[in-house]
Amino acid sequence: MATPQTKDKAMTPPTSIDEFVASLDLPQEKAEEVTTVLNLEGLPSLLNGTKVERDVPRLADISCEIAQIVLGPNTLREKREVKDLVEESWSQTCWEIPACVVRPQTAKQVSQILRIVSFFKSRFAVRSGGHSPNPGAASISNGVLIDLHQMNKISIDSGHNVASVGPGARWGHVYAFLDQYGVTVIGGRIPQVGVGGLILGGGLSYFSGEYGLAADNVSSMEVVLADGTIVTADHEHRSDLFWALKGGGPNFGIVTRYNLRTIPVKNIWYESMVFSIDKATALLDAFATWQSSSDTKASVALVISLNAIIVGLVYLRSTERPSVFQPFYEIPPLFPAVPPTNGTVLALSQITGASSVSTSPRHDYRAASSKVDVDLYKQVYQHWINKATAVHESTGANLTFVLQHIPPNLVRKGNSNGGNPLGLAPISQQWWTTIADWDNPEDDAVVRDVAISTSQKWEEIGKAHGSYLPFKYMNDASRDEDPLGSYPVANRNRLRAVAAKYDPFRVFQTLQNGGFLLSKS
Repeated sequence: MATPQTKDKAMTPPTSIDEFVASLDLPQEKAEEVTTVLNLEGLPSLLNGTKVERDVPRLADISCEIAQIVLGPNTLREKREVKDLVEESWSQTCWEIPACVVRPQTAKQVSQILRIVSFFKSRFAVRSGGHSPNPGAASISNGVLIDLHQMNKISIDSGHNVASVGPGARWGHVYAFLDQYGVTVIGGRIPQVGVGGLILGGGLSYFSGEYGLAADNVSSMEVVLADGTIVTADHEHRSDLFWALKGGGPNFGIVTRYNLRTIPVKNIWYESMVFSIDKATALLDAFATWQSSSDTKASVALVISLNAIIVGLVYLRSTERPSVFQPFYEIPPLFPAVPPTNGTVLALSQITGASSVSTSPRHDYRAASSKVDVDLYKQVYQHWINKATAVHESTGANLTFVLQHIPPNLVRKGNSNGGNPLGLAPISQQWWTTIADWDNPEDDAVVRDVAISTSQKWEEIGKAHGSYLPFKYMNDASRDEDPLGSYPVANRNRLRAVAAKYDPFRVFQTLQNGGFLLSKS
């Protein structure tokens, strides 16, 4: 029986300065200060003009001025401070200079910010961890950047069953906090990644084979809607919104708290080996053989670069060297990067973080997927290595070829936890991705073309083999890809209905600067 939906009626947007000021719920002194600023000659025409007539930069400046009154020092407008904050984002491809950066600390402050940008129709972007390389996803020029970094509190309930995590927390901090309680959560593999963005895209973990995606292990979310209303979404309250947020991207609201179900895991087994590049074909054979295993506690990270191959093996409990990884043991490595170790989730996170640092400032990802097909893997790899080698020689760019195993149990776990929008078939498959790192903006097109042409090969050869899957994992997708468009049509239509219900005035579709938006899918 379907869960009844909570009847939320969107608030009517304020149409006057007085209504707007009242909606901010400010102390009298601040309310009067805002009113004084807004009683400027010509403001009504600015607000009511057509898109061509409206002075967009001026309205952004006014939004920032009001935000500074409301949030005080948590609104940054000085150019040097703004630039420094912008450059905290991982990739230089996202370094755009906004009119201001607002750094809320509470859901109420997020609500106030959304009411401000909505009233002035100011364009905005939202940044959680800033680890996306896609321009506009967490960056904006001459608009308002809503930086959630200070919303990074982490707590746990008395029974150690649910961890409450702010969207601005990094996964490494989450694992460090939970380590003392002997539990963990399903979250990001790279500790520098922010909580918010990863979950909204689905969230792949070392432990997803056993427990599902990160989004499938959320018990509830606190969400600020476009009209500033603060609501809870879970299986019983606004279950349609809850479903949409589990992989539907930044289309429905700003999540200000994630309540994550913990798992009783602290101690695990892991090992990492470095192989020479001439072992690529043998390792692809080993990977495909391992994919036939039904052991959902096992995870493999296969990262092929231009000068070496790293294979990371992870097992979801302390053990001796697990036999499930035998296909990899049979291939002689150059040397062990991390010897067979019974360690902790936290220790593994720290090791991963240390190996995920790039000195190049520009980055890109890309996504593709297929059924298990070792001949397909090899043919696409051969295309990639030829292209990547040539581009490396001409630009110095470093590129990787990465296969990520997705077992049927990952899909079944998601379905048993209420489902998500991704619409995955419960079959063994792989999600391919790449990380490209380079220095010079003038090389953007030629470097990105390696991944673009490789994703085209996945489709071309995959269709010829009958192994092609259209799904694109949002958290690996590049700026020109359409991960939402790879979801089933029925799910996309359902996402649009949810967005229309909770954001009827299309604030997130028309004012939000970038990200994978339904309006662009």
